[in-house]
Amino acid sequence: MTDPIAEDEQAPPPLSREIRVIDIVDNAPQTIEGSAAEREAIKALLELVALGALRFDYTLRRGGGGRIHLSGRLTADVTQTCVVSLEPIPVAVDIPVEMEFWPESLVADLEHKAEDPGQVGLLDWPESIVDGAFDLGPVVYESLATALDPYPKKEGASFQWSQGGGAAEEAESGPFAALQKLKKGQRAGD
Repeated sequence: MTDPIAEDEQAPPPLSREIRVIDIVDNAPQTIEGSAAEREAIKALLELVALGALRFDYTLRRGGGGRIHLSGRLTADVTQTCVVSLEPIPVAVDIPVEMEFWPESLVADLEHKAEDPGQVGLLDWPESIVDGAFDLGPVVYESLATALDPYPKKEGASFQWSQGGGAAEEAESGPFAALQKLKKGQRAGD
């Protein structure tokens, strides 16, 4: 029997753009645009109504110790579903993305130090450079996923809950109904 969680962990990312460290030109503007198939895969994973344009403009810069700094901007045309009315909601995503990629050995050292309770944790954990390369596809996908509102609500939409009967019925059958009857019985016997 196969483990569905293990299968999901081994599934290829919906977007992949491997960058080799030796090919990096410092501060050279670069662009990633999601293909129709990649946008369709991301749309399905994020349960979107539509995913139009998906663009990531970025630059890479080398740092000390083999580190690479990424600075970029993610833009996307997304349509989500309103959690109240179930109507489509168009959303324009435009967010900055900053992160670092470190050689595997430095990330391993950092993980070892993080296990020490006396160490202060990093807010943004670096990604690993493996065999001289790293993938920007997951950065684009994960940045988009975290930029989306998990509970999108169309402006003016409101949710009105009703169980019928109203307040009078609730008073007769609610959680304090027995207490209310007990109080009435005491007053009658006074």
